[in-house]
Amino acid sequence: MLSVTPIPALSDNYIWLLRQDSSQDVCVVDPGEAAPVLALLEREELVLNTIMITHHHADHTGGLKELIKRYQPRVIGPDNPAINGIDEVVGDGDEVRVMGRLFEVIATPGHTLDHVSYFTAGIPPLLLCGDTLFAAGCGRIFEGTPEQMYRSLSRLARLPEDTLVFAGHEYTQANLKFATAADGDNAEVANALEECRKARALDRPTLPSTIGRELKINPFLRTGDDRMRAAAAMQGSADDDLATFTTLREWKDNF
Repeated sequence: MLSVTPIPALSDNYIWLLRQDSSQDVCVVDPGEAAPVLALLEREELVLNTIMITHHHADHTGGLKELIKRYQPRVIGPDNPAINGIDEVVGDGDEVRVMGRLFEVIATPGHTLDHVSYFTAGIPPLLLCGDTLFAAGCGRIFEGTPEQMYRSLSRLARLPEDTLVFAGHEYTQANLKFATAADGDNAEVANALEECRKARALDRPTLPSTIGRELKINPFLRTGDDRMRAAAAMQGSADDDLATFTTLREWKDNF
């Protein structure tokens, strides 16, 4: 069995640790800093075998140098010279075997141009999506275009509904507050917000989510819904799905 463990980092990042129960070798995803990873590895007597990177932002790569120096792991990531240490460059449609599971690389530009996500169709299916898809939200558009982000999210939305979604940040509560403003009559959103508040009160992660859950609560995956169109129309354009998405994203940026 492949287990996935969150390592809290920085102010609200999650570094995800992947491990097969029968091995002390592990993989970490997007190590924004080295210290919490090193602490866990030493405490659990684990060996860092692989690092997977989704994009070049420092809060997802800041720990690379120290971890590489200490463990000389295999480092997988997108083709971007701004990321120092990648020895296995991957792009859309590539496949990589990590911790016994075959992961498909999905190009998900929008937040950044180099952003990739990793999907494995095992039991259960898993998605490591960095800053593209969040629980009840999506990443800000820093380098790409609204159309790129919309298409990236649309690709992820078509994954199996039982896919576990491991995003890069603990943004769920803030995202659900926006979802409440955009879709206040959605009982699924209200229930998710209550669950989120209870989890955070106990300092527990709100992740992973699932694709099926996101299709019910995430405004950015529901741009074809009449209620979302109506909400977007009050803020700007909602002529089609892309216009609705663009308006929602601009609204969220200033929420």
